[in-house]
Amino acid sequence: MDRLYKKALNLEYFTVGYNVLEAVASIVFGGIASSIALVGFGLDSIVESLSGLVLIWRLHQHGNMSEEDEERVEKRAMRFVAITFFVLAVYVLFESVRKLILREVPDPSLPGIVIATLSLIVMPLLARAKIRLGRRIGSAALVADAKETLACAFLSAALLLGLGANYLFGFWQADPLVGLVIVAFLVREGREVWEEAGEEGECEARRG
Repeated sequence: MDRLYKKALNLEYFTVGYNVLEAVASIVFGGIASSIALVGFGLDSIVESLSGLVLIWRLHQHGNMSEEDEERVEKRAMRFVAITFFVLAVYVLFESVRKLILREVPDPSLPGIVIATLSLIVMPLLARAKIRLGRRIGSAALVADAKETLACAFLSAALLLGLGANYLFGFWQADPLVGLVIVAFLVREGREVWEEAGEEGECEARRG
Protein backbone atom coordinates (compact mmCIF):
# COMPACT_ATOMS: atom_id res chain seq x y z
CA MET A 1 0.00 0.00 0.00
CA ASP A 2 2.88 2.37 0.76
CA ARG A 3 4.18 1.79 -2.77
CA LEU A 4 0.78 2.75 -4.19
CA TYR A 5 0.68 5.93 -2.12
CA LYS A 6 4.13 6.89 -3.38
CA LYS A 7 2.90 6.31 -6.92
CA ALA A 8 -0.10 8.55 -6.20
CA LEU A 9 2.25 11.24 -4.87
CA ASN A 10 4.34 11.03 -8.03
CA LEU A 11 1.20 11.54 -10.12
CA GLU A 12 0.35 14.65 -8.12
CA TYR A 13 3.91 15.98 -8.32
CA PHE A 14 3.73 15.59 -12.09
CA THR A 15 0.29 17.26 -12.15
CA VAL A 16 1.49 20.30 -10.22
CA GLY A 17 4.72 20.62 -12.20
CA TYR A 18 3.00 20.27 -15.57
CA ASN A 19 0.25 22.73 -14.68
CA VAL A 20 2.69 25.34 -13.39
CA LEU A 21 4.62 25.20 -16.66
CA GLU A 22 1.37 25.22 -18.63
CA ALA A 23 0.08 28.20 -16.66
CA VAL A 24 3.25 30.25 -17.22
CA ALA A 25 3.36 29.45 -20.95
CA SER A 26 -0.36 30.11 -21.44
CA ILE A 27 -0.38 33.43 -19.61
CA VAL A 28 2.82 34.66 -21.29
CA PHE A 29 1.78 33.69 -24.83
CA GLY A 30 -1.79 34.76 -24.14
CA GLY A 31 -0.56 38.19 -23.13
CA ILE A 32 1.65 38.49 -26.20
CA ALA A 33 -1.23 37.49 -28.50
CA SER A 34 -3.88 39.42 -26.51
CA SER A 35 -5.79 36.14 -26.21
CA ILE A 36 -8.21 36.15 -23.28
CA ALA A 37 -9.04 32.49 -23.90
CA LEU A 38 -5.40 31.47 -23.59
CA VAL A 39 -4.85 33.57 -20.46
CA GLY A 40 -7.99 32.02 -18.96
CA PHE A 41 -6.64 28.57 -19.76
CA GLY A 42 -3.49 29.46 -17.85
CA LEU A 43 -5.53 30.56 -14.84
CA ASP A 44 -7.32 27.21 -14.95
CA SER A 45 -3.91 25.52 -14.76
CA ILE A 46 -3.19 27.50 -11.58
CA VAL A 47 -6.41 26.18 -10.03
CA GLU A 48 -5.35 22.66 -11.05
CA SER A 49 -2.02 23.21 -9.32
CA LEU A 50 -3.73 24.27 -6.09
CA SER A 51 -5.89 21.16 -6.16
CA GLY A 52 -2.81 19.02 -6.72
CA LEU A 53 -1.04 20.62 -3.75
CA VAL A 54 -3.98 19.75 -1.50
CA LEU A 55 -3.82 16.12 -2.63
CA ILE A 56 -0.07 16.02 -2.02
CA TRP A 57 -0.69 17.26 1.53
CA ARG A 58 -3.44 14.69 2.05
CA LEU A 59 -1.39 11.75 0.73
CA HIS A 60 1.53 12.69 2.98
CA GLN A 61 -0.75 12.20 6.00
CA HIS A 62 -1.21 8.50 5.25
CA GLY A 63 0.14 6.39 8.11
CA ASN A 64 0.89 9.42 10.28
CA MET A 65 -2.50 9.71 11.98
CA SER A 66 -5.46 7.68 13.17
CA GLU A 67 -8.09 6.38 10.74
CA GLU A 68 -10.62 8.94 12.04
CA ASP A 69 -8.21 11.84 11.56
CA GLU A 70 -7.25 10.58 8.12
CA GLU A 71 -10.93 10.45 7.11
CA ARG A 72 -11.34 14.02 8.37
CA VAL A 73 -8.41 15.14 6.22
CA GLU A 74 -9.89 13.25 3.28
CA LYS A 75 -13.19 15.09 3.69
CA ARG A 76 -11.50 18.49 3.80
CA ALA A 77 -9.46 17.66 0.70
CA MET A 78 -12.59 16.60 -1.18
CA ARG A 79 -14.40 19.80 -0.24
CA PHE A 80 -11.47 21.91 -1.39
CA VAL A 81 -11.46 20.08 -4.74
CA ALA A 82 -15.21 20.74 -5.01
CA ILE A 83 -14.68 24.45 -4.29
CA THR A 84 -12.05 24.68 -7.03
CA PHE A 85 -14.63 23.26 -9.44
CA PHE A 86 -17.09 26.01 -8.47
CA VAL A 87 -14.45 28.76 -8.64
CA LEU A 88 -13.40 27.61 -12.09
CA ALA A 89 -17.05 27.43 -13.21
CA VAL A 90 -17.67 31.03 -12.12
CA TYR A 91 -14.60 32.24 -13.99
CA VAL A 92 -15.44 30.37 -17.20
CA LEU A 93 -19.05 31.59 -17.03
CA PHE A 94 -17.95 35.20 -16.57
CA GLU A 95 -15.46 35.05 -19.44
CA SER A 96 -17.89 33.28 -21.78
CA VAL A 97 -20.71 35.79 -21.22
CA ARG A 98 -18.31 38.72 -21.45
CA LYS A 99 -16.96 37.50 -24.78
CA LEU A 100 -20.46 37.15 -26.19
CA ILE A 101 -21.54 40.60 -25.02
CA LEU A 102 -18.37 42.46 -26.00
CA ARG A 103 -17.87 40.38 -29.16
CA GLU A 104 -14.24 39.63 -28.28
CA VAL A 105 -12.66 37.43 -30.94
CA PRO A 106 -10.07 34.89 -29.64
CA ASP A 107 -6.62 35.09 -31.21
CA PRO A 108 -5.71 31.71 -32.82
CA SER A 109 -2.05 31.83 -31.82
CA LEU A 110 0.12 28.86 -32.77
CA PRO A 111 1.62 28.54 -29.24
CA GLY A 112 -1.92 28.37 -27.83
CA ILE A 113 -2.87 25.61 -30.23
CA VAL A 114 0.26 23.65 -29.31
CA ILE A 115 -0.37 24.06 -25.56
CA ALA A 116 -4.01 22.99 -25.88
CA THR A 117 -3.08 19.99 -28.03
CA LEU A 118 -0.50 18.80 -25.50
CA SER A 119 -3.06 19.14 -22.72
CA LEU A 120 -5.57 17.11 -24.71
CA ILE A 121 -3.04 14.30 -24.92
CA VAL A 122 -1.62 14.41 -21.39
CA MET A 123 -4.64 15.20 -19.21
CA PRO A 124 -6.93 12.26 -20.13
CA LEU A 125 -4.07 9.80 -19.59
CA LEU A 126 -3.23 11.42 -16.24
CA ALA A 127 -6.88 11.42 -15.15
CA ARG A 128 -7.27 7.73 -15.99
CA ALA A 129 -4.15 6.85 -13.99
CA LYS A 130 -5.43 8.85 -11.00
CA ILE A 131 -8.87 7.23 -11.09
CA ARG A 132 -7.41 3.74 -11.29
CA LEU A 133 -4.94 4.36 -8.46
CA GLY A 134 -7.44 6.28 -6.35
CA ARG A 135 -9.82 3.32 -6.41
CA ARG A 136 -7.03 0.91 -5.50
CA ILE A 137 -5.98 2.87 -2.41
CA GLY A 138 -9.56 3.91 -1.55
CA SER A 139 -8.94 7.65 -1.93
CA ALA A 140 -12.09 9.46 -3.01
CA ALA A 141 -10.15 12.73 -3.00
CA LEU A 142 -7.70 11.42 -5.60
CA VAL A 143 -10.60 10.26 -7.78
CA ALA A 144 -12.24 13.69 -7.39
CA ASP A 145 -8.99 15.38 -8.38
CA ALA A 146 -8.86 13.14 -11.45
CA LYS A 147 -12.22 14.55 -12.52
CA GLU A 148 -10.79 18.05 -12.33
CA THR A 149 -7.84 16.91 -14.41
CA LEU A 150 -10.36 15.63 -16.95
CA ALA A 151 -12.10 19.01 -16.82
CA CYS A 152 -8.82 20.57 -17.92
CA ALA A 153 -8.92 18.35 -21.01
CA PHE A 154 -12.44 19.63 -21.74
CA LEU A 155 -11.15 23.19 -21.48
CA SER A 156 -8.34 22.29 -23.87
CA ALA A 157 -10.87 20.97 -26.37
CA ALA A 158 -12.93 24.14 -25.98
CA LEU A 159 -9.87 26.29 -26.57
CA LEU A 160 -8.96 24.37 -29.74
CA LEU A 161 -12.54 24.33 -30.99
CA GLY A 162 -13.03 28.03 -30.36
CA LEU A 163 -9.74 29.11 -31.93
CA GLY A 164 -10.10 26.67 -34.82
CA ALA A 165 -13.68 27.57 -35.68
CA ASN A 166 -12.84 31.26 -35.61
CA TYR A 167 -9.62 30.84 -37.61
CA LEU A 168 -11.09 28.52 -40.26
CA PHE A 169 -14.70 29.67 -40.50
CA GLY A 170 -14.87 33.04 -38.75
CA PHE A 171 -17.24 31.58 -36.14
CA TRP A 172 -15.81 33.41 -33.11
CA GLN A 173 -18.87 32.59 -30.96
CA ALA A 174 -17.76 28.94 -30.75
CA ASP A 175 -15.29 29.67 -27.93
CA PRO A 176 -17.74 31.24 -25.44
CA LEU A 177 -20.56 28.83 -26.37
CA VAL A 178 -18.40 25.79 -25.65
CA GLY A 179 -17.34 27.53 -22.45
CA LEU A 180 -20.95 27.51 -21.26
CA VAL A 181 -21.13 23.75 -21.80
CA ILE A 182 -18.00 23.35 -19.69
CA VAL A 183 -19.57 25.45 -16.93
CA ALA A 184 -22.43 22.94 -16.65
CA PHE A 185 -19.89 20.09 -16.45
CA LEU A 186 -17.86 21.79 -13.74
CA VAL A 187 -20.89 22.62 -11.59
CA ARG A 188 -22.20 19.06 -11.83
CA GLU A 189 -18.87 17.50 -10.89
CA GLY A 190 -18.27 19.98 -8.08
CA ARG A 191 -21.70 19.27 -6.60
CA GLU A 192 -21.13 15.52 -6.74
CA VAL A 193 -17.76 15.79 -4.99
CA TRP A 194 -19.20 18.09 -2.30
CA GLU A 195 -22.08 15.71 -1.66
CA GLU A 196 -19.68 12.77 -1.39
CA ALA A 197 -17.66 14.67 1.22
CA GLY A 198 -20.87 15.40 3.14
CA GLU A 199 -21.87 11.75 3.11
CA GLU A 200 -18.47 10.75 4.50
CA GLY A 201 -18.90 13.38 7.22
CA GLU A 202 -22.30 11.95 8.21
CA CYS A 203 -20.85 8.44 8.41
CA GLU A 204 -18.03 9.72 10.62
CA ALA A 205 -20.52 11.48 12.91
CA ARG A 206 -22.59 8.31 13.28
CA ARG A 207 -19.49 6.31 14.21
CA GLY A 208 -18.60 8.94 16.82
